[in-house]
Amino acid sequence: PEKVPPKERHRLEEITKRAFASTQITFEPYLVRPEVFEYLLDHPEFASHVTRALRAARYKIWRERDSLWLDDGWGVRGTFAVVYAEPGLRLMHAQGAYQSALPDIKGRAVVALAYRFEPAAAGRTQVSTTLTSFVQIDSAVIRTVGKMSGPLVQKKADREARQLLKVFSKVSRAIEDNAADVMAKVRARPDVPKAELEEFRKLLRVP
Repeated sequence: PEKVPPKERHRLEEITKRAFASTQITFEPYLVRPEVFEYLLDHPEFASHVTRALRAARYKIWRERDSLWLDDGWGVRGTFAVVYAEPGLRLMHAQGAYQSALPDIKGRAVVALAYRFEPAAAGRTQVSTTLTSFVQIDSAVIRTVGKMSGPLVQKKADREARQLLKVFSKVSRAIEDNAADVMAKVRARPDVPKAELEEFRKLLRVP
């Protein structure tokens, strides 16, 4: 987007131009509450509590100083930040490492989540989502493992994108099916931030 600050744009373009792997996944539309969907997008730490309460994913997201950390539960660990946001789009920069049978694969990534709300039957709303990512690998890692890392990194990038969109769908469907049950499961977690829990309850419109 044109509104991305020049310095940030340059950093992201350097990754996309030299990407070692890239992927784009589109998920089929599903019913959603737009205000809840966007609240969870903009509160990733709280969103990870929701996904774990519903057993929809292993994601752990937490803040250390000025950085957001993520552990996907399947070998990826690192920091990320939303560098641009507008209705229908979130643009993120991430850096970290993937631990596998090979030496740790370190790198950076640009991730774009595009979404579009559309009318559905009975006055409800559905959302279409597309996730695009570009992954740049540390040159030292490429020199060490060479072409062996190519298929592994591509497979991991595809899996991460598909899994993230699948998690969004699972959470939204659970809320559509039984918002009160979702709230009860999230409330039962002892470490959920109370302020965000109350905001979430109001969005779900449950006691």
